[in-house]
Amino acid sequence: MHPVIDGSGTVRAVADAAPDRLTPGARFGMAMRIGRPYRITNRVVEFEEGRLLAWDHLGRARWRYRFEPLDGGRATRVVETWDYSTAPRWLGLALGLLGFRRRNRRGMERTLERLEAQVTARPEAKRTEPGA
Repeated sequence: MHPVIDGSGTVRAVADAAPDRLTPGARFGMAMRIGRPYRITNRVVEFEEGRLLAWDHLGRARWRYRFEPLDGGRATRVVETWDYSTAPRWLGLALGLLGFRRRNRRGMERTLERLEAQVTARPEAKRTEPGA
């Protein structure tokens, strides 16, 4: 579902066979596009069932989703972060200079909006394909 909820416009499709369920150390590939198409392999580096999912890739920056139950479990707060403190210092500086921090913030806001729309939509109205 990542391409469906992605608000950045960069996640295009699952590139490699992903495991049925993500677990610590699991790897999954995505077809991406930032200017030009490319593929990237991600690795799950933080995982707590139903509470936390984080992955990194070549640059070691981390994408993280925290899930916080609300209202007795009837709702969930989702917090998405992009943590480049785990990346080499030069990469963090370059990402800042290239505007990735600002761009990623906008993309994360849109991703969370799209995720909410998917979760709250009537089952027959849910989109299952990017751009559908």
